[in-house]
Amino acid sequence: MATVLVTGTSKGIGFETALAFARAGHHVFATMRDPARAPKLAEVAASEALSITISQMDVDSDESVRKGIAEVLANCHLDVLVNNAGLEGMGSVEEQPLSETRAIMETNYFGAIRCMQAVLPGMRQRQSGCIINVTSVAGRIAIPSQGAYCGSKFALEGLTEALASEMKAFNVRVALVEPGAIDTAMSQRVAALAPKSIYSQCGRFTAIVANSLQQPVPPSLVGQKILEVADSGTWQLRHLAGPDAVPFMEMRKRLTDEEWVELWAASDEVFFARLMEELSR
Repeated sequence: MATVLVTGTSKGIGFETALAFARAGHHVFATMRDPARAPKLAEVAASEALSITISQMDVDSDESVRKGIAEVLANCHLDVLVNNAGLEGMGSVEEQPLSETRAIMETNYFGAIRCMQAVLPGMRQRQSGCIINVTSVAGRIAIPSQGAYCGSKFALEGLTEALASEMKAFNVRVALVEPGAIDTAMSQRVAALAPKSIYSQCGRFTAIVANSLQQPVPPSLVGQKILEVADSGTWQLRHLAGPDAVPFMEMRKRLTDEEWVELWAASDEVFFARLMEELSR
């Protein structure tokens, strides 16, 4: 049985990841900003007699992370850290408020770093452990109207790759799980947006997400992928998750940078026709 800490477990991917590990027989420390506002995980854990400890931790706060992880390490060592907590934000680079961009980076990038820096010394000294950072296909594909979000995920991808090289000599595995469009509250919010923007790409992205949710992919699929990565012992760095993740990545690989820019700059009619053509290959 491994001891696992998962951040951002109040709903969505984090919620399902905590359940996946616990149902597989591991002990899970499930953290969230405000456990009182998200009682469902505690209810499921109690009804299934799962080994889940729910605690308050805000990854945006140095003190909260220090205290939260210190409480875990006071009683046991940590085998697996899953950095899942994240924020979505939508807007063109010109229009998105800088405060929103900073908030996205604080949670998605610096929040993950805080947690990793808190657990890495113990893993390095024991020469054992696994860190899994949840990013997105948007961590490798730049999407107009998602500049801040993509920037945070691109940054975490680069940091994670560097960390994997640093920790290999200490037998600590580091991995990225990159979901495509998943049926979460975050995706539903994006799909429901009617962005007021001079940039047509904002509307295109909401249409793509809304179309993906016509055949919803449950967040439990990503939770199972994260569990699989942790339990398998694999040293593979990147793991796509979700049925549309591979087609989108393959499409991006086929196009040059200039072709990708040109695609998004085209008219809506040309854009969607080309998109469907590429994804059907």
